[in-house]
Amino acid sequence: MQAVQTTAPPAAAPVTTPDPVRAVRPRRARRGDDGCERHPASADRPPRVLVVTGSVGAGHNGAANELTRRLTGLGLEVSCRDYLDTLPRRYRRLLQDGYEFSAGKMPWFFEWLFQNEEHDSVVRSLTLYLCRLASRELGRWVDEGWDAVVTTFPFAAQSMGLLTEEGALTVPTVCYLTDPAPHRLWIHPRVQVHLTVTEATAAEGSERYGIPMAAAGPLACDSFAAPLPTSDRATLRAELGVPADALMALLMTGSMGLGDVTSSVEALRAVDGVTPVVLCGRNERLRQRLSAFPDVVALGWRTDVPALMGAADVLVHNAGGLSFTEALVAGLPAVSYEVISGHGRANAATLASSGLAPWPRDPQALAHALAEQAARGRVHLAPLPEHRQAAHVVADLARDWHARHATSRASMGTTRGGSRTARLLTASAERLRLRRPAPLTEPAATVPRRV
Repeated sequence: MQAVQTTAPPAAAPVTTPDPVRAVRPRRARRGDDGCERHPASADRPPRVLVVTGSVGAGHNGAANELTRRLTGLGLEVSCRDYLDTLPRRYRRLLQDGYEFSAGKMPWFFEWLFQNEEHDSVVRSLTLYLCRLASRELGRWVDEGWDAVVTTFPFAAQSMGLLTEEGALTVPTVCYLTDPAPHRLWIHPRVQVHLTVTEATAAEGSERYGIPMAAAGPLACDSFAAPLPTSDRATLRAELGVPADALMALLMTGSMGLGDVTSSVEALRAVDGVTPVVLCGRNERLRQRLSAFPDVVALGWRTDVPALMGAADVLVHNAGGLSFTEALVAGLPAVSYEVISGHGRANAATLASSGLAPWPRDPQALAHALAEQAARGRVHLAPLPEHRQAAHVVADLARDWHARHATSRASMGTTRGGSRTARLLTASAERLRLRRPAPLTEPAATVPRRV
């Protein structure tokens, strides 16, 4: 596994983005008495930030890689690592394969799991057990003298909160929610800062859980914001086989190609003047099946997603994660349709209620939503002030901690007092006891948009 940092190509050139891959744990050169590399705070080194992602799908890695790139550009020393590396192999496979199987093959079961995470339950207890198990290795990572620790993966947020309760993690901690809909798994009261992509997510999360949240803008490559030149747009559409006068609906199904994609394609084909272009991720079986449909362009894993979004007229998504975030940056209007269970339905509800993307439930409503969204054209989010953007929030926290602790070797960012066993035995009994969330309601497919 390797971490990739994304750079933006010139606006006039064909746009490509790197293949989102798993982050890795860098090799440790010098170790302390507990097996962890020591980096005492020092005025002659830049602030250091640990970014923790999770290789379940590609969305968490995409945000982590972009955050890593931006923090590095701000002059910080950054390491991006995979939370799944903290777990034994069997639990790692459980998270990766279990998600793909339940969300893809047993949506009712995935919905049940998702809902039961919202309250104290057996599911919740098992999740916290897994997070405590992961905190053993994560505790070694955070003991390497970081000035801030940030995550884009919900399970890691729980482990970070547990370590903070134990006193093993004392540096500033940040959780960046990659989903439009807040969920209890993302929230821990001992995580210092919770950041979201949009104001709508921050407002909903703060009201539902009583935890302050702040919008910090999307973490997507700048190349998505670069307009595709007219000639390049026409060339790409011709290469794909999209008629010049057709409405190109870019259907994105995530890296795994999950959901009832076939029904979505059939509904899109039934709309006059619409040509579906489907990104099937790494699901080759899905790509081959959809290739048999006439007037459908089925693509596998692509690295030119910014160009595809530049050529499209509207995005159709079924999960609301990284694909929707990238569409926000590109200004591409979006529609939620045939969304996957669990976080897919929750995300669609949040996007619809905030006016960011309608959620039609049948082919007739889909046709209306497509026409309405395509007619509005490209609308970009107003940029946030620099000091509110995710990378600057994290950088400011890390610099402040670094400045306050640079003169004392004893005041390291992740001070460990006594053995880990002793800390576990004397840790606070405080656990995540947030207000019960309001029941999820499904708004009408067409709602007024709030700018």
